[in-house]
Amino acid sequence: MTTMKEISQIAGVSISTVSLVLNNRDSGRIKPAIAEKIRKIAKDLGYSPNLMARGLRTSQTHILGFLSEEVATTPYAGLMILGAQDAASKYGYVIMTVSTDGASNEETEITALQRYGVDGFFIAKMSNRRATVPDSLRDYHTILVNATDAMNDSTAQKDSFVSVHRTGIVPDEVSIGYDATKHLIAAGCTRIAYIGCEEPMLAEGLRLEGYKKALHEAGLPFDKDLAIQVHHNDDALSKVRALMDTHKPDGFFCFNDARAWYVYDTAARKGLTIGKDIQVVGVDNHRVLAETLSPRLSTVELPHYEMGYWAACKLISLIENKDPRSFELPETTAPLPALSSNGDVTIHCTLVEKNSVYTQE
Repeated sequence: MTTMKEISQIAGVSISTVSLVLNNRDSGRIKPAIAEKIRKIAKDLGYSPNLMARGLRTSQTHILGFLSEEVATTPYAGLMILGAQDAASKYGYVIMTVSTDGASNEETEITALQRYGVDGFFIAKMSNRRATVPDSLRDYHTILVNATDAMNDSTAQKDSFVSVHRTGIVPDEVSIGYDATKHLIAAGCTRIAYIGCEEPMLAEGLRLEGYKKALHEAGLPFDKDLAIQVHHNDDALSKVRALMDTHKPDGFFCFNDARAWYVYDTAARKGLTIGKDIQVVGVDNHRVLAETLSPRLSTVELPHYEMGYWAACKLISLIENKDPRSFELPETTAPLPALSSNGDVTIHCTLVEKNSVYTQE
């Protein structure tokens, strides 16, 4: 097993210098070139930190608890866990993930993680929502992923704990609707339909708001008959068919990729060519739907990986009381917000252009 002493001998520096670098406490203390050299040597030698020994020195376990509500069992949303794991591993932490139903078994899982002495918690939701942080996490740094703290708007809690220890990161839902609709407008669409979600979700109203904003800026009127909410299966198909029969939209912004399928199905039945006769934009960049529909669906990608990565870096910066600017954020599909941001954070999503919208070169 490679030791810090061996790394220090190869790098020609002291053991304390190696320790600072490998414990990510080198910012402002060690020259970047030297720190990079030490990390490369450690990587080449397969160095792995002794987390148990480190925990004894710092009273930290370097274990993070990840409370997953439907996230771990949903393939594309599971990227939140992967993003958090990648960031945690980079900074010497491991993640313990448990699935909860958000209610009855949540406290049981929290207690189990607390027995392992976790240093902080994530609470992750499958879809953007307001979440209540359990009182049992009052003494822990907690980052909400794809959620914001419902208590932040409450006058009942005004102590410093709320703003210092609880932060949420969510997609910029308004921009999703705005960017998708602007893309359709740029393609020449003037009668743009919104195929929304009948379920009570935060994202529904916010994406609709972005849709309306883009129409207004382009001088296009908002026609309530072009904005419909659908559920699934036959109900959704019948509503989309009626919309196309009666109002003949030339562009469609769909709440998600699944609802874009109903537009594809109806267009095929009517002999319409997507990307030519009508243009379609979805949301999710679902690996199955967006890639297997023909033509491939242009879609706004939800930043699951990015939210997980950012959340882990933010949580570690709080645990270690470390300058957020010292963390290296990778280049990702959706640009990551600054870690120094206070309060809840939104992340701008990226529209992935494929073949369902005709764009002039």
